[in-house]
Parts: sequence; C-alpha cells; structure tokens
Amino acid sequence: MERKLITGNQAAALAARDSGVEVVAAYPITPSTPVVEEIARMVESGEMDARLILVESEHSAMAACIGASASGSRVFTATSSHGLAYMHELLHYAANARTPVVMAVANRAIGPGWNIWADLGDTMSQRDTGWIQFYCSNNQEIYDTVVMAYRVAEDRRVLLPAMVCYDGFVLSHTAMPVVTGIGKFLEEYRAPWKMDFDEPETFGNILSSDYYMELRKDIFESHIRAIKVIKKTEEAFESLTGRHTPLLLEKYMLDDAEVAIVAIGAIASESKIAVKRLRREGKKVGLLRIRCFRPFPSTDVVEALEGVDTAVVVDRSISPGHEGQLFSEIKSALYNSRKRPEILGKVAGLGGRDVTFRAIEKAVCGGFRDGWITEVVV
Repeated sequence: MERKLITGNQAAALAARDSGVEVVAAYPITPSTPVVEEIARMVESGEMDARLILVESEHSAMAACIGASASGSRVFTATSSHGLAYMHELLHYAANARTPVVMAVANRAIGPGWNIWADLGDTMSQRDTGWIQFYCSNNQEIYDTVVMAYRVAEDRRVLLPAMVCYDGFVLSHTAMPVVTGIGKFLEEYRAPWKMDFDEPETFGNILSSDYYMELRKDIFESHIRAIKVIKKTEEAFESLTGRHTPLLLEKYMLDDAEVAIVAIGAIASESKIAVKRLRREGKKVGLLRIRCFRPFPSTDVVEALEGVDTAVVVDRSISPGHEGQLFSEIKSALYNSRKRPEILGKVAGLGGRDVTFRAIEKAVCGGFRDGWITEVVV
C-alpha cells in the first residue's frame, strides 16, 4: 500500500493499472483527458502492461472496448459529457452483449451553451442503458470504486458494464491523499464466453420477439442480483485492504435524525459539513449518500429513511419537464413505505456552480422554496 497526493483522474488511471487492465481504448475529452494521458504515460514507460488503442471518436472507443471485452480481455476507458453522449448507441450494445467494461466518467455539463464544469446530467441521461452506475465523493473512492467495479461487473451473476462517475474538476483535477494498492483483491479475468477465431459463432445477431424479452428480463434480474454482489464486494474489499469504502450507500448521523439530506457525488461531501454544523446548533440532521444509482438500492433507502420526518434531496442534474433524477428515485422508493417522510427536492450546482455547505444548510432550514439552489452562499 502506498499513500500519494493525486487528482481524481490520476486515481482512476492508477486503479485501472492496479486492476490488471489489458486493453484501454479512449478518445480525449475535457475533463477526463488526463486519465488517458496518465495511462499512455504508464504504458509507454512500462509501468502498465496493456494495449492502448487511440481512436478517432468516443463511439469508436466504446466499439473497441466491446470487441476487446468480447475477446476475453479486461477493458477500461474514460470519457465525459458529449463523449458519453456520442457513445450512447454502443452503451446499449455493451450491456446487451454482457461485456463487463469499466468506464471512468468525469461528469460534465452538456452544451450548448458550452460548459466544461461539473454536472451529473451526462451520466444520468444514460441510466437506462443497462450499465451499473457508481458515484464518488472523493479521490480515494474513485480509486477504490474502479477496482471494486471490476469485481462486481465480472461476477457471473452480474456480467454487466459499469460506470465510475465523479464530478468534473471538483474531483477530476483536484489533488487529495489516496492510498493505492489492492493486494490480491482481483483475480485474472476469465470470461465466461468469448469470441474465438478457431471456433467462430454468430454474435449479436437478430433476436426475434420470441427471445428478446427474456434477454432484457435477464439484464433486469442481473441488476437486482448485483445489489447483493455489491454488498459482498464492499465487505471483501474492506477485509483485504482495511479501507471502508461504501459502495451501495452511506448513512451518516441518521440514527436519531429528524431531517435527512439525500445527496450523490461531490455535493454529499459538502452535505456532511452542513450536517456537522447543524448538529452543533442542536438540529437533528443526518445524511444519506447514494453511491450506486443503478441498480438503485430502494429497499436499503427505505430502511435508512424509516425514522426521519423530512428528506431533502439535492440533485446536480435535472430531467426537463419533470424533476431531479435522484429526487424521482427517492420518491419512488418511498412510495409504499409505511411511514413515508415529507420529501423535498432541490436542484443545485448545474454547470459547475458552487454548492457550499452554507447553501445546503439554508435549503434544509426552509430556503430555496422554488426548489432551485441558485445562490452561492458563502
């Protein structure tokens, strides 16, 4: 184990190296470009034994990842924003083909107007592609989550691709202390099936209505099974490394809370500070941090929020014409709860606007009644 001061992008790159990734296919886009640059440096210097494929677009990058994974390799890529949107068609392909690709996504707003700063709308818009989605709040989590994502994605009960998402610039370009090293947490990837030139088969061909629904049902059930696999993976990782890195969700000061902040990504870190400050004022506030958005841990959310009177959900994304995506999921999860709390939705931080702990405190204490945290409260 080694402690380093590195950015979120560097953490993702080092995690790919330490996970024994064999093929990396990528196309640069801000703010994820340094991930690929760091991998290119390590491959050239011999620090990383992998094949680096530089392509002409993000669409081609995902196509190469699918091909490499289908050939039995452990595969990694990274992208952001419009690059992820350009991959959209092949994100569906990767999930339907059951290729356990792991992708780091430095979250960035979608233009126009052109904006390179943090916004979770890029990955939230891909939530129905069949990919597992993890969201990180610090650089240690980025490193640990990339590693654990391989164990989850490659599990025979799951066999699905996974995104490891983190706020652009807020985490991607900010340096933090990170402990690297995973010991023997990951075994060599042994694909349950793979394309073989010596034994050619038809792959991804037309599938009639007699079979297609079963394919989609199996992917749905794999997501449900993934929740148990995620919990076991989290436990195994802590047992081996000594690092407790929540992978499904985190409960913070919720035991006696009357109000719960529900957040995801880097905003959850600010929310922790807000919770501590409000506690000092005598207010019983806690935090539920969602780490895994797909599959969504509905049962665990209901259990976590069972005793609270009010849940304040803070989204860094918006579904136009409706509401924040996390807000929708929390409401859906709690719909059949016997003691459903009042649920308030707040949208904050779009396009990288600062979301301070003071703004979150204000939201908890009744501010921003229209649901939009537009003010940078300092």
